[in-house]
Amino acid sequence: MRIVFAGTPVFAACALRALLDAGHEATLVLTQPERPAGRGLRALPGAVRSLAEERGIPLFQPPSLKAPDVLSRIAAAHPDVLVVAAYGLILPQAVLDLAPHGAINIHASLLPRWRGAAPIQRALLAGDLETGITIMQMDAGLDTGSIILQRELTIAPDDDAQTLGDRLAGLGSTSIVAALEAMAAGRAQPTPQPAVGATYAPKITKLETVLDWSCPALVLERTVRAFRPAPGARTLMRDEPIKIWSACVAVGRAEPGTVLQAGPAGLRVACGEGALEILELQRAGGRRLAAGEFLRGFAVHPGERFGAAR
Repeated sequence: MRIVFAGTPVFAACALRALLDAGHEATLVLTQPERPAGRGLRALPGAVRSLAEERGIPLFQPPSLKAPDVLSRIAAAHPDVLVVAAYGLILPQAVLDLAPHGAINIHASLLPRWRGAAPIQRALLAGDLETGITIMQMDAGLDTGSIILQRELTIAPDDDAQTLGDRLAGLGSTSIVAALEAMAAGRAQPTPQPAVGATYAPKITKLETVLDWSCPALVLERTVRAFRPAPGARTLMRDEPIKIWSACVAVGRAEPGTVLQAGPAGLRVACGEGALEILELQRAGGRRLAAGEFLRGFAVHPGERFGAAR
């Protein structure tokens, strides 16, 4: 099939690579313009752009898809189908209608659960035991289109956004290849999503990354994994921001946020229910360190409070 592919990060690049390796022809790749990021505010190319340049595929990076010249550029690629994966821009109806097979999306959840921008993080935050990939016919709604194919994936107890995202990227790659094969052969039978069971996965806000020590330890442990490696779970100690990289549930009781233990044996903090054993953490501008090494350079004492002002 002739494809116009729209995507930006590694998750999308995995799918594009699989489609190319399966013999599909990408006549145009759409990806978001680079934006300054990091300490140096450098605009680094996304994974999809890098792959398109490596494979010699025409690349188009419009800031929006609403302009008439954008529609003309996509139409000139003569796609049989548009494939969208973690693109980050809304496709107007005129774009959805361009290809004979329409536009299909690779979504990292079992729709209708976790429609929206952050399905991987929301599944981890909720403590879901499974997730998966949905290949969906796109319509004007937010991830509301008919389902072409779904494949399930078990969430491991130690999964974080990185590991789960990597496994979903692999599953998404094989799923989109299978879906296009079925479409080309006339075997695809899109099914409307169930009317019940829809949940939404809005973008992660900065406020959500701040650990609320009044929550149960189990909830905070999920939060650490859901926001690892980015944007990271955060707290304060003596007004200084601290990023928590790794933690596990432990026993203990005191006012939430109170340090129960700090030393060679570890760093344990009371929660609204139980306690959190912090295994790795990082000061602003510092390195990611195991708790014992961190405490040698930043002394914390039992009775002090995380999250409290000095």
